[in-house]
Amino acid sequence: MEESKGEVKHILLAKFKDGLSEQQIDEYIKEYANLVNLVPSMKAFRWGKDVSIENMHQGFTHIFESTFECTQGIAEYISHPDHVVFANKLLPQFEKVIVVDFKPTKVEV
Repeated sequence: MEESKGEVKHILLAKFKDGLSEQQIDEYIKEYANLVNLVPSMKAFRWGKDVSIENMHQGFTHIFESTFECTQGIAEYISHPDHVVFANKLLPQFEKVIVVDFKPTKVEV
């Protein structure tokens, strides 16, 4: 099953609900980042805010990227108790959210 092997990126695009302070959002982000210390299959975490000048963000303001060694790692992450507790806390704070997983592919030119 080659499809399950190789690095996988877990991308979450979100718009937080109005009324949350930047301090509250920063606390959620710190908790999200700490999952890398709690969930063994999560190898890295990065995040940022949309800075595109194309105005195609559809209202999404925050991007979160988690790295896993394989698709099985994402399955372990999703069911990990620390992730479940955090997700149940975080998801209600979003006005909108999209989650996608992909396997990065290099293009030889």
